[in-house]
Amino acid sequence: MTPDELSLCRCEAYAAVTEAAALAGARWLGRGDVRGAEQAASTAMRERLDELELKGMIVVGGELDDDPLAIGTTVGRGGERVDLAVDPLEGRAVVARGDYGAMSMIAAGEPGSFPSLPPMYMRRMAVGPVARGQIDLARPVGENVRAIAAAFGRNTQDITTIVLDRPRHHDLIEEIRASGARIKLIQDGDVTASITAAIRGTNDHLAIGIGGARQALLSAAALRCLGGELQAQLWPTTRGEIEAAKEHGIDDVNRMFTTEELAQGEVIVAATGVTNGDVLRGVRFLADSARTHSIVMCTRHNWVRFVDGIHFFARERREEVRLL
Repeated sequence: MTPDELSLCRCEAYAAVTEAAALAGARWLGRGDVRGAEQAASTAMRERLDELELKGMIVVGGELDDDPLAIGTTVGRGGERVDLAVDPLEGRAVVARGDYGAMSMIAAGEPGSFPSLPPMYMRRMAVGPVARGQIDLARPVGENVRAIAAAFGRNTQDITTIVLDRPRHHDLIEEIRASGARIKLIQDGDVTASITAAIRGTNDHLAIGIGGARQALLSAAALRCLGGELQAQLWPTTRGEIEAAKEHGIDDVNRMFTTEELAQGEVIVAATGVTNGDVLRGVRFLADSARTHSIVMCTRHNWVRFVDGIHFFARERREEVRLL
């Protein structure tokens, strides 16, 4: 890739977008207002996107017409055409509770990078580079756990799986327990779980379960950058959802989606921690500044960067820049 081609990539600019959303959402920590936190983050993300020199189409976003980041919305000042998948507050209930693991996230790609998916559940399985190519969503959970353990050269008892703590996962949890693997139950944060499973040092190896289609797509974009793998399948619960899938061009609801099918071509992913998690630290407010921690991933540059940002609220600064 030539220097000119690399210079066209605005991957680092997307970090400013998620930082703005995280700063706005973090103000609502522990206030018990899911809607207020989400709206603040959405508005801040939209305002920052509109400052960028691009013509972006929200293809994965809010489902309400009055949402600043509603599906079909065009953002930016004009320029390069991109498709955007956004979640300004992944783990909105986490923020409302004052809990761990919330973040703001955006994925960008060339037009057509992200498929049109109906707003329904998908069951999915995500692993990092070491276990890539070793999983199969169609196989029993125990077989997948043993395959992942073999890839890491470990016993199944040393493999940690992340599962949303939901009634719908009762049988899944029992299968994982029968396999001998360890289980980390989480209250929210599908995408965070997938990223955590794909990064070494977290001691997590598999994210599995049933979550939203938007979260599956964002997870796939992140795993494209991290070298991991995600497999997903629609999980319709009504005949109406089966019809909705057909309206989106998916005739076979049993179709298995791969990482590359959910996030095609060159993709950029940025995420900023809102509350502390296993990968990202949350927003820390100081006297006249705030500190953010972000991850920026880009398949074009072929890099993953962690960005530690300090945001001053006034030009006349009372605080000094501090090392971590």
